[in-house]
Amino acid sequence: MLAVRNISRFIQNGSAGSNGKYLAVIQTLCSRKYSASAENDLVVIGGGPGGYVASIKAGQLGLKTVNVEQYDTLGGTCLNIGCIPSKALLQSSYLYHQATSKDFTNRGIECTGINLNLPNMMKQKQNVVKALTGGIAHLFKQNKVNRVQGIGTITGPNEVTVTKPDGSKEILSTKNILIATGSKVTPFPGINVNRKNIVSSTQALCLPEVPKEMIIIGAGVIGVELGSVWSRLGSNVTMVEFLGNIGGLGIDMEIAKTTQRILQKQGLKFKLNTKVMSAEENADGTVTVSVEPTKGGKVDQMNCDVLLVCIGRRPFTEGLGLEGLNIQLDNRGRIPVNSRFQTSVPNIYAIGDVIQGPMLAHKAEDEGIICVEGICGGAVHIDYNCVPSVVYTHPEVAWIGKTEEALKEEGVSYNVGRFPLMANSRAKANNETDGLVKILAHKETDRLLGAHMIGSCAGELINEAALAMEYGASCEDIARVCHAHPTVAEAFREANIAASYGKPINF
Repeated sequence: MLAVRNISRFIQNGSAGSNGKYLAVIQTLCSRKYSASAENDLVVIGGGPGGYVASIKAGQLGLKTVNVEQYDTLGGTCLNIGCIPSKALLQSSYLYHQATSKDFTNRGIECTGINLNLPNMMKQKQNVVKALTGGIAHLFKQNKVNRVQGIGTITGPNEVTVTKPDGSKEILSTKNILIATGSKVTPFPGINVNRKNIVSSTQALCLPEVPKEMIIIGAGVIGVELGSVWSRLGSNVTMVEFLGNIGGLGIDMEIAKTTQRILQKQGLKFKLNTKVMSAEENADGTVTVSVEPTKGGKVDQMNCDVLLVCIGRRPFTEGLGLEGLNIQLDNRGRIPVNSRFQTSVPNIYAIGDVIQGPMLAHKAEDEGIICVEGICGGAVHIDYNCVPSVVYTHPEVAWIGKTEEALKEEGVSYNVGRFPLMANSRAKANNETDGLVKILAHKETDRLLGAHMIGSCAGELINEAALAMEYGASCEDIARVCHAHPTVAEAFREANIAASYGKPINF
């Protein structure tokens, strides 16, 4: 029926011209493969955290849903070449570091003959990825989500054309379209990633051997995580950062400086307030990197076996057909949306890395759920101030809400509560006392405004702060909640006691 309508429209427009041209149009339309159904409720372009979660939620709410993903496996960057494989390597490399350092000896565990089997470590990482991506495929079947593999292009307000791996095309007609195509690695001007000795974060997850010397351009979240992995496995890692702090934008400066000191004790080296000028491959396979201070000065030459370019990610919107729909991008290449995630075309939505906000998998997941609920007539609400961030080094670094610098800039009066992990009984027992919990509370109302922490389980503990902030808790509210003993979570309670009453109990 769709083909017939297209032909009818073509004839009415008087564009057919000669019989030969008319016949060519018919042949083109009839050669296309159309969806078995005349119409879908929702077509989601992208199978990453935002896209696959939105698809599952839509299926659960009874929408006839199709997910379009170009790669063989679902899960997007996060599951395939990002969050999950990096966390698998972070955990494995940390265990190796423990076994080969004084940490095990100090605990009375004596190990000999420990060797690194990097291929097996990489195999374990891939097994984790395979299990999780396969799990999403199972959830699609369970929730009646139809998956079409290929590149999705929006060819009309109610039409998505999928170019499949074999070159064939399938046209999906739909009431609503959701763009969830995520992001891709930001290239560094003038430096070509050859995937051998000059790599991006993707290749840094599967290096065939441990480089003796590694230079990382960028000391943001991804940079310090991957730097930690290869440093633990024996590489001499130096990180070059344009900013004056590690952890990127949005991190509290006290937390950034404390984290840097901890990582330096672990062997990582940092060159802050430094910009990379160029990188040249040498005949012996090494790379020479030229750097200089951001404010100008003497150019310094650094050599490495592997150069990791890790300066962030940018929205992936190429090939979506947005120009034909007059959907304009902002100055950072993102798709503008309203509070219901609608673009300038009301039935076309966008979530995740392609819109404004932090490029975080869990942010995209939440947006996917509430966007689909909104399509079904539900309320749409998300508080971006309550979206946590985590750096999965060891110790982990996590934060949520306002930083101290932001509160000063906004002129908000606040109290600070701190509690060091060296005073926490569980951290003492675990011999993991590096870190602290820092709480920021409104001076007049005592409402929790921000939580910042460094600790072995900060990535888990930050969710307690997220729950408290989402429901508008005061620091006294948290202080009066009984926490199990001994746990690291008690440090969170103690910091709230300090913010509310001026002094913690156990320090």
